[in-house]
Amino acid sequence: MKLVALFDDFLKETVNLNKTRIDLLEASIPALKSFVRESDWKPKVRTFVEQGSWAHETIIRPVDGGEFDADLLVMVDPIDGWTAAEYVESLGRVFSSSKTYEDKTKTWDYCVTITYAGDRKIDLAPCVVGRLWEGSTEVCNRKGSFELTAPIEYTEWMKERNAYSGNNSFRKVTRLVKYLRDVKETFTCPSVLLTTLLGNEIEWFEKDNDEFADVPTTLKTLMGRLDNRLRMYPTRPSVTNPKLPSEDFSPLFGSDEQYANFRTVIARYRKWIDEAHAAEGRQESIKAWQKVFGEEFGKASVVKVAADASTEGLARARGLLSSTAAHLSELVDVVKNYGISVLPLDFSRPPHIRQPSWRQVPNLAMVRVTAEWREQRAATVGRAVRAGEILRPRGGLHFRATTTDGALLSPDFEVQWRITNTGAVAMAKGAGRGGFYIENSSHGRWETLDYRGVHMAEAFVIRRSDNMLAAKSDPFYVVIE
Repeated sequence: MKLVALFDDFLKETVNLNKTRIDLLEASIPALKSFVRESDWKPKVRTFVEQGSWAHETIIRPVDGGEFDADLLVMVDPIDGWTAAEYVESLGRVFSSSKTYEDKTKTWDYCVTITYAGDRKIDLAPCVVGRLWEGSTEVCNRKGSFELTAPIEYTEWMKERNAYSGNNSFRKVTRLVKYLRDVKETFTCPSVLLTTLLGNEIEWFEKDNDEFADVPTTLKTLMGRLDNRLRMYPTRPSVTNPKLPSEDFSPLFGSDEQYANFRTVIARYRKWIDEAHAAEGRQESIKAWQKVFGEEFGKASVVKVAADASTEGLARARGLLSSTAAHLSELVDVVKNYGISVLPLDFSRPPHIRQPSWRQVPNLAMVRVTAEWREQRAATVGRAVRAGEILRPRGGLHFRATTTDGALLSPDFEVQWRITNTGAVAMAKGAGRGGFYIENSSHGRWETLDYRGVHMAEAFVIRRSDNMLAAKSDPFYVVIE
């Protein structure tokens, strides 16, 4: 079943970069353009050109709530005798010597990156126009030389493919596959390569074809065709830039092993997508699409259907609770079957929990808690974890408090974490915590996963200037089996 409306909801609520963050991005650009034009940077600026996912309108929301990137080319006239490195390094010096941008600037091989408070990054890349011939465009490799590019032409090619598919479906499918890549982490494929691979499977004569009738059908069509093409190439094939044949994207596949894995994973997802598209019952189809994209797909619909079942689950949950918060371990199984919505409202306030002692501002704001599972505290990467997700008792969670839009909190505030354990095992071992703790890792709180039960983490945001409570979060439920 196609479930077109649920795909629309999934894109809007989960995949697409939300409007607030797009507005923040677009509000930053005029100031950057003015700064470059008014600076003493020697190259003459012709214009600025959006590049990459931002220009293609395939930019997606970071699945971990972190930073998102946007690319801006600075189109300039050539300067006689300058090397490629001079364009990049001199632009980096202009930004790093500015009081406004000095703490936000980092210079890379091709670009200068401006980072805004952990929320967004804008890459400014010098692009030299007309150095080789009238109209030629080259990006500058700080560790190499000038490299021919065709960013405007590639963006037009991408827009053509989107027009052939109709209903903006190519753009939407590209976002979905990028989301699949980021949330599942089962394959690697840079966005420009992924966009090219998918776009190559649409031809001009297919406009208004039934195989592109809507988003789920376009997804099925493109993933099926991509799988068929990859089956033809046991080793990585050449994937040329459709508007610059001399540029081959195939090295972006990575190693032979990474390419082989990519082929395998695309074949697996193609099979799952075909099964979901063919499923007849609505709930059966939702479950099949969730196998592809995770439980966020169709979540609201599933909750509505499960309402009656949750009534039974709530009754069972209440029967397993006690006044001491030493609930029976079977509560974990109930939550596993029915979800955290079966927990009664008073579950989040067990008898041993400490109440906040800070004075609070009149209108308390809300913040968001996210969690990432890591094998050990010293690890710097892990995987995002949902509230209520069933976890095994190993490793730990790194909690982080952000604004509701996913931005880092201002240094003018500190976060106190209320960590509350419940369950018979934790209470029996004297680990029934319910107090406040400071952050103990980078921008967050690390907690190990030790005791079976349903536990909670809450963020309380304190204004440093007057020690007043300014914001708090809802409980983030941690379920350990």
